[in-house]
Amino acid sequence: NWKKLSGEDEWCNLLDPLDNDLRKYIIHYGEMAQAVRDAFNAEKVSKHAGACLYKPSNLLSRVQIEQGNPYKYKVTKYIYGTSAVHLPSFLVKSLSREAWCKESNWIGYVAVATDEGKVALGRRDIVVAWRGTVSAPDIFRGDDHVKIQRGWHSIYTTYDPKSSFNKSSARHQVLEEVRRLIELYNDEEVSLTIVGHSMGAALATLNAVDIVINGYNKPLDTSREAFLVSAFVFASPRVGNSNFKNTFDSLGDNIRVLRIENANDLVPHYPLKLQVLCFPINIGYSHVGKVLKTDTSKSPYLKQPGDIQRWHDMETYLHGVAGTQGSEGEFLSNVSRSVALVNKYTDGLNDDCHVPANWWVEKNKGMVRLENGSWVLM
Repeated sequence: NWKKLSGEDEWCNLLDPLDNDLRKYIIHYGEMAQAVRDAFNAEKVSKHAGACLYKPSNLLSRVQIEQGNPYKYKVTKYIYGTSAVHLPSFLVKSLSREAWCKESNWIGYVAVATDEGKVALGRRDIVVAWRGTVSAPDIFRGDDHVKIQRGWHSIYTTYDPKSSFNKSSARHQVLEEVRRLIELYNDEEVSLTIVGHSMGAALATLNAVDIVINGYNKPLDTSREAFLVSAFVFASPRVGNSNFKNTFDSLGDNIRVLRIENANDLVPHYPLKLQVLCFPINIGYSHVGKVLKTDTSKSPYLKQPGDIQRWHDMETYLHGVAGTQGSEGEFLSNVSRSVALVNKYTDGLNDDCHVPANWWVEKNKGMVRLENGSWVLM
């Protein structure tokens, strides 16, 4: 039942130990979030730094998540963001004088299940996927927690008339597309699923609450009930203060958030606790929703003890979801998801797995040979 997997009953009795159908479901949405990382051009010497490497029509095929996957989607819109707060760890700027855009970055996409995907999923699913930070330590590097918290709110709400891609904010872009799709499929059973990793998880949580509190999960001019909005967020920092949590709690059954956390990852504990009279406090920031805890230190496939980057990496997270058997269980010795994916951006696998480190790279790092024999970065 897709509604149970999307949290209709708040994942009651499904999380510890992790239900196998929910395991596959979480991995599916995690891969939709990972697609943004895999398709992002983070090469600063490229004039396309900060853009997507692929067109919307072939994004999901180019990042290799369509093959063998019955859940088929069509990307309908790319999301672009800018910020009034200086965030070099999130917004990548090209060093080229011919940069495609100096103000904005590609930060996600909206996709909708195709007719074929709808049959497999059991409903017409609308997905919003948000990009996180480029590397794990970025969220701690130099910026104080207040600036970081202001930063993801700024990315969500800032527009820039000088930018061809952000004459409207990321928030406006997403809400406009969600409204369009809700109206297009208003006579069908529809769900909205919001996904993200790290700072993208914070944006996904904000976006999910925004959609529900402002009624974007319900068709206009109909008596239909609001559609369920579910967020699957990986390695999410604490997003808001107690007022934000109270607002979330007041939305009732229209919204569900499942946070996936890896035991050694520091980011879900961010902003870090302060000690006051020997008691830890959270500086006013709170988590919302339910939590699935995994522990990749139990994995027989990974180099131990690991480090801050590997604990936080999205592929490590998905490996943890694939292998967890609950808080009291051992790690699965034969995980169904390819362990080679762990080494996409890290050197996390044991050497006897025979998988090269950091193997996910664009062919020749985007360098192409012209007819005159010279090589250029495209």
